[in-house]
Amino acid sequence: MTTAQPLLHSLSEMLPHGWPSHEDRLLLLYGIRRTGANGLHDAAAAHAYMTAFGREFRRPLLLLRALMAEVSKTSANPIQIAPCCCPRMTAGEAALVDVLGSVEAQPERAELLLRDLLGVRHAGGLVATAHLLALAFRDGGRRLD
Repeated sequence: MTTAQPLLHSLSEMLPHGWPSHEDRLLLLYGIRRTGANGLHDAAAAHAYMTAFGREFRRPLLLLRALMAEVSKTSANPIQIAPCCCPRMTAGEAALVDVLGSVEAQPERAELLLRDLLGVRHAGGLVATAHLLALAFRDGGRRLD
C-alpha cells in the first residue's frame, strides 16, 4: 500500500524565490503578473507603466506585451504566476526577471535560461524581445540589471 502524496505544498516549495528588492524589477514583475493572469491589455499594468514611465510608457508596455505573447505562444511548459499581492516569486517568474536583468550584459546566459524555462531548443526571438524590453526600461530611467 502506498501513502498518498500531500496535495498542498508549502509556500516555500510553491514560491521558492523572494520578491526582488530592486524597485524597477518589482515593476517588471507586476507587469508580468498582471498580463500573465489577466491578458495583454490589462488596465492595471498599463496604469502602472504610465505612472512609472510618464509620457514614454508605450514602448516598455508594448514590449512587455510582446514578450508575454511570445512566451505564451512559444513555451512548451506552463509557467506558474503568483498573484500580484504575493511577496514571493515562482521559479518561472524569477527566471523571467533574471533573464531581463542579465540580457544586456550576458545574452548567451539569458538565452540558456529562456530555453530551459520554456522547454524549447531555440529562443533567439525571445532574447531579442527581452533585450528590447530591458533597453526600454533603461531608456526610461529604470535599469533592470
